[in-house]
Amino acid sequence: MGTSPPTATHPVLKTALRRGWRDLNTVQFGVAPAHAVVLGPVDTATGTFLTLLDGTRGVPLLREEGRRMGLPDGHVDALLHRLTRAGLIDDATGGGPAFDALRKRKGALDRLRPDLAALTVLSPEPAAGAQKLAARRTLRVQVRGTGRVGTVIASVLSAAGIGHVDVRDGGCVEPWDVAPGGLPAESVGERRDTAAHRAVRRAAPYRPPRPDRRAGPPHSQPSSSSQPPPQALSHSEEAPLALAIIAPRDGLSAHTPDPIAAEELVDSGTPHLYAGVIEATGVVGPLVLPGGTACAGCLARDRADRDPTWPRLIAQWRSGHQQHVPACDVALATAVAGLAAAHALAFLDGELPASTGARWEASSPGLDWHARPVWAHPDCPCGADRRSKGEQTSEGEEQHDTMAG
Repeated sequence: MGTSPPTATHPVLKTALRRGWRDLNTVQFGVAPAHAVVLGPVDTATGTFLTLLDGTRGVPLLREEGRRMGLPDGHVDALLHRLTRAGLIDDATGGGPAFDALRKRKGALDRLRPDLAALTVLSPEPAAGAQKLAARRTLRVQVRGTGRVGTVIASVLSAAGIGHVDVRDGGCVEPWDVAPGGLPAESVGERRDTAAHRAVRRAAPYRPPRPDRRAGPPHSQPSSSSQPPPQALSHSEEAPLALAIIAPRDGLSAHTPDPIAAEELVDSGTPHLYAGVIEATGVVGPLVLPGGTACAGCLARDRADRDPTWPRLIAQWRSGHQQHVPACDVALATAVAGLAAAHALAFLDGELPASTGARWEASSPGLDWHARPVWAHPDCPCGADRRSKGEQTSEGEEQHDTMAG
């Protein structure tokens, strides 16, 4: 028998799943097939009782309401158990102390309500979505690159509730770095990292918008932000780095990443995700779990095995300073940034997205996203190949033992 699902103190039907009656005795929760649930048979009295599951009543009061409606003893508890097992119940008062603190910041919570609703759909247990949203505030992510892809990724992560988003890049903002949701036109000429940090802070739900410039210079106004200032973000020791996202302005470094550039991430065991645009192709992935999945070194060795001239080409493409502006269609860049941010959030919320050990690509004008697996290479010092073979051997031994038994 399976374990009993967690009990909600104040049960509420997940509002993110639209409810509709397929017939007089069958109710469907959710529109999209990926998360829709059909429940039946549901009698008329039970259907009426469902309207009481709005989070304003505790379980004892719901039992009393059920008795007044003529429902048999135990029916309310059985129904709540059934709905909870189906992943349809949330807890209006759940989420723990971290989410209680977020409730007190109504403005921030209102900004994050769509994200919370989405997390309730993805999290079957009551209050699990609230817990994940509250946990985001403690996470630290680093984005390397402030072009049309990198800054948008950083801003999206900040808007989704990631509490510490550190953006790193050098030089000054060029006109072609500007993008919706990223660096604004007025930042041209500023330091890239400074302008990107400002964009991240502007997107953060925990921080109110800067005061009107007509009221005085922005730096003269006191900040009520709980998010550290840009300087603190760059050297934050409050939390370990949960994820690094490598989104260089030159898409070649995302499509064909230099293993040396990620050595310290591999050595420190820091998960990292690649994203960028090369010519007219968008790339998201791989998400590298050091020692567990293929890294940039694996990718380079595999490509050299398949094409002996590849190292010569890469050496030419990486040599010297490009005098031209690289191609980076703003719509494709925005799509790449959105997909990369979504994969990053899935990982930060505790899941393994489809970019784990794989790279997603889409080329204009068709924009047909498809995945290319990135295999661990036996000659790469990252050790992912040895670990994968060890796991396969272990699984084979377990299967043999099971068959023998």
